[in-house]
Amino acid sequence: MRHIAANALTLLIVGLVVLGGIISWGQREFVAEGPLQSTICLRVEPGASLRAVSQSLDAQGAVRNTSVFRIGAQYTDRADRLRFGSYLVHEGASMDEILDIVTRGGASTCGSEVLFRIGVTRAETILRELDPETQRFVELARFDAETEELPEVYAEFTAAPDVRYRVAVAEGATSWQVWDALNRAAFLDGEVEEQPEEGWLAPDSYEVQAGADRGALLARMRARQESILNELWETRQEDLPYETPYEALIMASIVEKETGVADERRQVASVFVNRLRVPMRLQTDPTVIYGITEGRGTLGRGIRQSELNAVTPYNTYRIDGLPPTPIANPGRAAIAAALDPDDTPYLYFVADGTGGHTFSTNLADHNRAVARWREIEADMRARQLEEQQGN
Repeated sequence: MRHIAANALTLLIVGLVVLGGIISWGQREFVAEGPLQSTICLRVEPGASLRAVSQSLDAQGAVRNTSVFRIGAQYTDRADRLRFGSYLVHEGASMDEILDIVTRGGASTCGSEVLFRIGVTRAETILRELDPETQRFVELARFDAETEELPEVYAEFTAAPDVRYRVAVAEGATSWQVWDALNRAAFLDGEVEEQPEEGWLAPDSYEVQAGADRGALLARMRARQESILNELWETRQEDLPYETPYEALIMASIVEKETGVADERRQVASVFVNRLRVPMRLQTDPTVIYGITEGRGTLGRGIRQSELNAVTPYNTYRIDGLPPTPIANPGRAAIAAALDPDDTPYLYFVADGTGGHTFSTNLADHNRAVARWREIEADMRARQLEEQQGN
């Protein structure tokens, strides 16, 4: 009898040791680097079970043992906290890390996205998917936002429950362009009857939910622009010719429209600051154009002499100082340039044919630079004509 008891005790001890070893192995396996060789996009369906998720992970080579994954989820009280969506799982992610990704909630980090992009000439809707391996978006379809009827592919694409929506506003877009485009965005809701004030909508990328309120989105853009302006105003150069942050915003909008070259922004700002200090009229075409179009799209032609001669609030060839309002929505970099311009002697600049500008300190040098630009323009027109005739 004692022999049987001793054997039973021995077996119990061995069993406990084995069980302890299994538990210890499972714990190590649960937090160890996983077998995934490249990043994947894991989709968790609405109402998906832990078993279904573990099987999907196993099929994609992300876990070595589905039982350990499920037991670990139970042990850490995360088995019932799955959140549906599409999530990036990086190579080598442990089971513990994967569970954290699919249970902490928040926006999907991969999968499908509707990008509504508002530019300075047009607005367009882009349907795209994130490639988990390269972590770059692959464009699937693109169409003009002014299209009256959305194509069938749009309805099919947005039928998935975890599609993300993003609104991107380009630097230099006007408030009318943003307001008009948002009123045509099919995935937004609510009416905004009045056009927002010019200059106060921060160009940026905004993630939104389907059915988000248009007015609330515009309020986000306004709050962000106010925050940027207030922050940069506090660190501005001394003795700038602006009495208020709003005047700096006006200047930033002019800088934004005058150059698309990032490295030139502070030089361009220095020209206009120098002119205000002389004092000298700003004489900038974008303000004249804004006075003609009121920010409703592009002019589509050259400025007429009669328009340059007209005395209007935005014709900086005929008025002193700044125009009464911004002429577009400047980005952070343009605001920074207006508040921290380069220290230069320049009073003039003109396009140089490369996308940049030639800067001059005197009118004689500027006129020579203008003559060179006119020659470049003539050559460009001649080449375009040849190409048209060749076609």
